[in-house]
Amino acid sequence: MEKLDYNSPSVQSSLTILQDVITRMAGNSASAKTWCVALVSAILVLLADRGSPALVWMALAPILLFCMLDTYYLALEKDFRDRYNELVRKLHAGEAALHDLFVVLPPGESPLTLRNTSRAFKSFSVWPFYTIQVVILLAVWFLLFSAITPPA
Repeated sequence: MEKLDYNSPSVQSSLTILQDVITRMAGNSASAKTWCVALVSAILVLLADRGSPALVWMALAPILLFCMLDTYYLALEKDFRDRYNELVRKLHAGEAALHDLFVVLPPGESPLTLRNTSRAFKSFSVWPFYTIQVVILLAVWFLLFSAITPPA
């Protein structure tokens, strides 16, 4: 087995590909949050004009869907970071072979490991963001409901 050189164009290209995938997954995660805020805000503004608190719960669907999508992207990002770190570890240990290069699949038997999915969901960048979205949704529902229901 021929030892791979760190400065080899194939090694550098393989590392760059993995870095690009990691960057893309992080960008997709940020886009999910941006779209969630925009879509939920638009739904709440439209529903506030109607004054119907029962329709506020329509905004819960995008929150849940974007939360799942964000968790998926963060878990994929973690999987690809693991792949990148494993390749670098093999390079340092002199164990890297040509078959380790240009592998753009997350590690493990399944494309997305359950461990990284649960870790991504528990991440500080996921649960507080979407929990705050739900709290805002509850506040809007309460404000609309109290504005429509006359005090006793």
